[in-house]
Amino acid sequence: MTEPLPPPSGVELMDVRRLRLVEAAAPAISPEDRLAMNRVWEETVQANPSLFDGPVAACAGLERDGPHSLVLSWARTTYRRYALRRVPGATAWLPSLFVSVVQPTADGRLLVGRMSSSTATPGRWQLPGGSVEPPDDRESLDEAALRRHAARELVEETGIDTPPDDLTLWLVARGKRGSVGVLFLAPSRPASLVHERFGALVSAETALGRDPELDRIALVRSQAEVAGLAGSHVDYLEPVVRRYAETVLGRDA
Repeated sequence: MTEPLPPPSGVELMDVRRLRLVEAAAPAISPEDRLAMNRVWEETVQANPSLFDGPVAACAGLERDGPHSLVLSWARTTYRRYALRRVPGATAWLPSLFVSVVQPTADGRLLVGRMSSSTATPGRWQLPGGSVEPPDDRESLDEAALRRHAARELVEETGIDTPPDDLTLWLVARGKRGSVGVLFLAPSRPASLVHERFGALVSAETALGRDPELDRIALVRSQAEVAGLAGSHVDYLEPVVRRYAETVLGRDA
């Protein structure tokens, strides 16, 4: 029997061995909230014209189904709906759903990247990854699909090509505002290879006249190093770095 999780009081990291995804209907938006949502979205696009109102899978609920098993409900919507977060009193907003890859190096550090100016969150440090896209009618959104999506995000953002089957489901992170991230652990790579692949990716994107999604990467091994990064970072980043050091490396962070 599943058990709904209480609202988050801070960043929560959940050890997961099994993840079941269930599609749900997105809650209806009142006419008043829709008008406000559209106004906020248009203002956001004016500030950053690279944004687009494409399809996205949002988190509609999260429940426990055993000690290391979760049921994640998701709903089809578009990026415009996330503007509801900035509408006072709106009740039909949905938390975001994303995948991330925890990419270690052989010397025990983790790869983090800074979002470029053309993205929705310029200057923010985070793990490689991105928002989950809804499948078409002939496919299902399951753990395997998330693993493939995570592998695709990793190579697109860092140049590191890892087979999806080499990614291990590790954690589910829930942020202070309810956003849910499914984190996969990748095999360790030499630090020199990480820098080499990222440099080659940036050169290739620049030659094509495109901005890479990440404009800079760093390798960190502690919360102090995360805190020392210039600029903002996602709320789950420091807890993930600490958890990796404690559980995988067996050392204090």
